[in-house]
Amino acid sequence: MKKKPTIARYTLSEVEALRERGGDPTRRDAPRAESLGEDFWKSARVVMPPGKTSVHLRLDRDVAEWFKARGKGHLTRMNAVLRAYVDAQKRSA
Repeated sequence: MKKKPTIARYTLSEVEALRERGGDPTRRDAPRAESLGEDFWKSARVVMPPGKTSVHLRLDRDVAEWFKARGKGHLTRMNAVLRAYVDAQKRSA
């Protein structure tokens, strides 16, 4: 079975058509590029997320099954839960 690519590529006209149909997943309150101003773009920098580390992790069976039952991306969701916990602990420290 061929794996479906996870990266979607769209032309500008396809993105505009998605927006017209309400299919654009961008948050409604996200700033539009043209509204950010020239100064923003002069100092903008590309920031790469930190790398991932592969670990062997023993989980309670019901926890693993709960995440897996919600479909593809269960490991990413587990990481998001752990990230939220770490961020909350950093804020409270």
